[in-house]
Amino acid sequence: MTLLKETDYGTPEVMSGEAVTLEIDGQTVTVPKGTSIMRAAKEAGIGIPKLCATDMVDAFGSCRMCLVEIEGRKGTPSSCTALAAEGLVVKTQTSRLARLRRGVMELYISDHPLDCLTCPTNGDCELQDMAGAVGLRDVRYGYAGENHLDLAKDESTPYFTYDPSKCIVCSRCVRACDEVQGTLALTIEGRGFGSRVATGTDDFFSSECVSCGACVQACPTATLSETALIEHGVPDRTVLTTCAYCGVGCEFKAELKGDQVVRMVPHKGGKANHGHSCVKGRFAWGYATHKDRMTKPMIREHVDEPWREVSWDEAIGFAADKLKKTQAKYGQKSIGGITSSRCTIEEVWLVQKLIRTAFGNNNVDTCARVCHSPTGYGLKQTFGTSAGTQDFDSVEDADVIMVIGANPTDAHPVFASQMKRRLRQGAKLIILDPRQIDLVKTPHVKADYHLPLLPGTNVALINALAHVVVSEGLIDEAFVRERCEVDAFEDWKNFILDPVNSPENVAEIAGVSAEDIRGAARLYATGGNGAIYYGLGVTEHSQGSTMVMGMANLVMATGNIGRRGVGLNPLRGQNNVQGSCDMGSFPHEFSGYRPVSDDAVRAEFEAAWGMSLDGEPGFRIPNMFDEAVNGGFKAIYVQGEDIAQSDPNTQHVEAALRSMECVIVQDLFLNETARFAHVFLPGTSFLEKDGTFINAERRLGRVRPVMKSKTGLDEWQVTARLSEAMGCPMVYRNASDIMDEIAALTPTFKGVSFDRLDREGSVQWPCNDAAPAGTPIMHVDGFVRGKGLFILTEYVPTTEKTNRKFPLILTTGRILSQYNVGAQTRRTDNNRWMEEDLLEIHESDAEVRGIHDGDWVAVRSRKGETTLRANISARMAPGVVYTTFHHPETGANVITTENSDWATECPEYKVTAVEVTPANHRSDWQESYARETPKMRRVKAPAAAE
Repeated sequence: MTLLKETDYGTPEVMSGEAVTLEIDGQTVTVPKGTSIMRAAKEAGIGIPKLCATDMVDAFGSCRMCLVEIEGRKGTPSSCTALAAEGLVVKTQTSRLARLRRGVMELYISDHPLDCLTCPTNGDCELQDMAGAVGLRDVRYGYAGENHLDLAKDESTPYFTYDPSKCIVCSRCVRACDEVQGTLALTIEGRGFGSRVATGTDDFFSSECVSCGACVQACPTATLSETALIEHGVPDRTVLTTCAYCGVGCEFKAELKGDQVVRMVPHKGGKANHGHSCVKGRFAWGYATHKDRMTKPMIREHVDEPWREVSWDEAIGFAADKLKKTQAKYGQKSIGGITSSRCTIEEVWLVQKLIRTAFGNNNVDTCARVCHSPTGYGLKQTFGTSAGTQDFDSVEDADVIMVIGANPTDAHPVFASQMKRRLRQGAKLIILDPRQIDLVKTPHVKADYHLPLLPGTNVALINALAHVVVSEGLIDEAFVRERCEVDAFEDWKNFILDPVNSPENVAEIAGVSAEDIRGAARLYATGGNGAIYYGLGVTEHSQGSTMVMGMANLVMATGNIGRRGVGLNPLRGQNNVQGSCDMGSFPHEFSGYRPVSDDAVRAEFEAAWGMSLDGEPGFRIPNMFDEAVNGGFKAIYVQGEDIAQSDPNTQHVEAALRSMECVIVQDLFLNETARFAHVFLPGTSFLEKDGTFINAERRLGRVRPVMKSKTGLDEWQVTARLSEAMGCPMVYRNASDIMDEIAALTPTFKGVSFDRLDREGSVQWPCNDAAPAGTPIMHVDGFVRGKGLFILTEYVPTTEKTNRKFPLILTTGRILSQYNVGAQTRRTDNNRWMEEDLLEIHESDAEVRGIHDGDWVAVRSRKGETTLRANISARMAPGVVYTTFHHPETGANVITTENSDWATECPEYKVTAVEVTPANHRSDWQESYARETPKMRRVKAPAAAE
């Protein structure tokens, strides 16, 4: 891929069923009605000079560069704001237009510093390009006018610089912040030549700006420039790839100068992001070359010894020997592995294959189970398949949006921007969340209903919403009768009408008003297309699976599925959560969610892999830990995951890891799990990978190598070599071969190949003979299981109760600038926004405990204790506290419990009974962590060369 510059058509594409034909410079052009003349001309290959226009934002018509002449009309209208119409005759190049454009450009240049030779965007500047395009050769007003070089640069953000001396006040940055990002952090202040972009505060960093980069991308000059661009110069080649952060799956152009990545620019052709990005994907990629990056294999016999760098052959031989000896001593099922939600599906596929073939068991699990396994279970039971129902663009047709247990502006910001655009257009918003997330009230967006339910009462509340729908006759009877199992529906209807599910009763349980419950239910059921988006605040509960089924019941009862603008949509946390599940990273399922106990399915894999496979489900992660502590599980291969930081009840996890005789970690850094490891196999960053990620909308996005592997091997090659060392050769020429095997053995992927993805950009599964073009919207004509199944969803309170000793409920989540356990983002300048985890606590709870903002506080639960700073916050309801888990020294999961979902063992991270008190020292666990960690991470200096 060598595409560097994408075509800018000046104004956004118009979708219209009606076409108009006009003549532009003698060419006949046909475009959708509503298309601008500027875009119509560009589509015909005719460029019109422009400065304020770009196809990422609506037309503005301020720069007066894009003037045209229209036969029969007076004046010279702006082509960006003038619409194409049937029969128009347009001229874009006349002597009159040339004279006007040069005059306008003279004014711009007379007020602009002429330092092109030293400007960071020299050669990539639209002002420079347009001066040449209009034939400007001289400036009658002279070159010594107001060049504003005395204006101070704003270098407050770590990723870009604002240089007001170069601003031409085109307002593209302001419009991008408004229309694309939806933050509205920028404005224009002043008049005439004194006009400048302003943030409303002293600088960009202290403003509402979220550093998404939309303003930088929109800027036609060097007014807003990436820091890396200033340092390295304009890039000369591009590689298209997919972001390795959240489940949105943004496509990016990695722009390089030589082998140096200069910037990551969101690709306008990206079907998940449409040219937008967030601070993580746009700027936080420097971890790939961070000094902490480990690129050599290492081994040690005991965890109290320093690491020793070795060759790949020695490391793989050492690991294979330990695994084989462990099985010989403790049995076939004494070892297992965990696949990653950050690696490609090809890399994940080989790890689960390694475990099923070379290990000879089904002891494979994935971190995806730790966050979204209730999604898989609940949606499979009700709809028949384990995935979200819509593409992201579907939200553009939603009339009512319900967000449950998710914080899109922090965790899925690019999709949140798309959602906010729809809300500003008039869609209604319902939020079910204990915390007042940004979407509750943000510029030009305000929730119609915010139900701040008590953590752990999700199922009671979803049942109450359904109770209103049924009792008030708001069911879509025709949909239910045609598309669902009627007997199951009748049973569910009788169940849901029980007074225990009434809003009045549930109001007492969930801590929200019955009136708001009724209002939200009516709005969702009667407001037009209703779409539900949910996150870990739904799944990470003891009734996570029940809640997913409860939402599915509500969706079916109201007919909100099977078309655009509706559906039930999980927002996946990591970039390949969906993909790691799809690849069969579960102890009970092969790829495509087919049971390992199914003889026919297992026979397919046995024939392809040339060996018999175990038909008995293996251990899930919690079972591995329990068995390890009990002495029966002795070795684990952990691919791209940090279970010592991310899994609940940290001290139990550490005890399990300490008890094992062989822990193999494959990662970029010596993470927390590596403290207990005997083998470290260095992994590759997304900038080195060749493969695919699958995002939350089931979209397969290509990941292409931007740089050579810093370890000398692709990550899949490491797994293949370990398998061979254990006696099970894996023969692949490249990652494309692995995808071909996936497609051959997974019915929903039958039509997928690298060639197709490279040709079409991306595709959404199912993609097979029944759906050759892929499937943007699921369940259009019928459910995957045939008829939709209503399931009774009885509310069962969590066993994690508050009492006098632990009177508060702790819930956890993420923040915009950091990602998951922070291994990547903590090694970037994103730390400027968040250097430590904080405990959000309501003022009333803080006051009664004598806690002030910024104080150190101890947080104690039944499982443990940790210490962190308090943040007095109105976001929290009294009785509920909140923290993130991005920094390992915080030890947030030291205090979370092992309670889990009844169906999938997904941990109940969102409900922990705690007490918070002032503190003046770190917890015992933190003291131990600080004392022991340096010793467990020591690397022996290589021997001096002779």
